[in-house]
Amino acid sequence: MTEKEQRVVISNRKARHDYFILDTVEAGLVLKGTEVKSLRAGNANLLDSHALVKNGEMWLLGMHISPYKQASFEKHDPRRTRKLLLSKREIRRLLGKVQEKGLTIIPLSVYFKGAYAKVELAIAQGKKSYDKREALKQRDAKREIAQRLRRTTD
Repeated sequence: MTEKEQRVVISNRKARHDYFILDTVEAGLVLKGTEVKSLRAGNANLLDSHALVKNGEMWLLGMHISPYKQASFEKHDPRRTRKLLLSKREIRRLLGKVQEKGLTIIPLSVYFKGAYAKVELAIAQGKKSYDKREALKQRDAKREIAQRLRRTTD
């Protein structure tokens, strides 16, 4: 059996800067027709979006999908709340982890797996400002080491 092709459409790069990623899970995304077309064109944004559980169902709030320009009359609301497809067991597991102190569910990326739109969700804990500064220092140090190694090998 072959692996279905995955094509990442959008990713939330700021999430890894603002949060410690503890666990990830894949969820299906319920979309309207014009949303799918716009998403395939890459006209979406995950900044300030998060997921929550309401009445035993998982919902994605704050994701922006721009209206599809060629749509004639069925235009969608760009910031509407979208349903996520997860099993009840996965929802209960995520809800149990989120009820711990300081944890939230954020989307890391949206991609197409075959013909289906999927969201990579992360259980995350917010970073403090000093954690962010430390991560920047480590990244800069790694970049500096890599540059020096490249210079010495040339």
